[in-house]
Amino acid sequence: MATGNFSILTMTEAAAKRAHELLSAPDKQAAALRVGIKNGGCAGMSYTLDFADTIGPYDEVVEDKGVKIVIDPKALMFLFGTEMDFEANKLGAGFIFKNPNQTGSCGCGESVSITPVDQASLGSATGSPEAM
Repeated sequence: MATGNFSILTMTEAAAKRAHELLSAPDKQAAALRVGIKNGGCAGMSYTLDFADTIGPYDEVVEDKGVKIVIDPKALMFLFGTEMDFEANKLGAGFIFKNPNQTGSCGCGESVSITPVDQASLGSATGSPEAM
């Protein structure tokens, strides 16, 4: 889902391919991935990724490249404009988040600092009447 021309969360082709593989595994019954933010770590916050068994009434549902992504409403303002990617190298593989709201990260890469998007600037970026 996009608000105006501004996407909440998008996926690269590599992330979508890996998500399809995970969601189509015979032992998984989930129809979507759940993305969120939790407090903790050296820098203050970390991204969460899990299988979505249910969709709550206030969850935001985004679909990109055929993958359904459920976003907790408390995480929305931290994730606007984020691109989800998947990278594999000699040391490991995993999903990474390219978030324009991220202001820093810890040395080990396990946690981040994120400033929530300003609702007024989001409204003006989308051409929303509330911002005018």
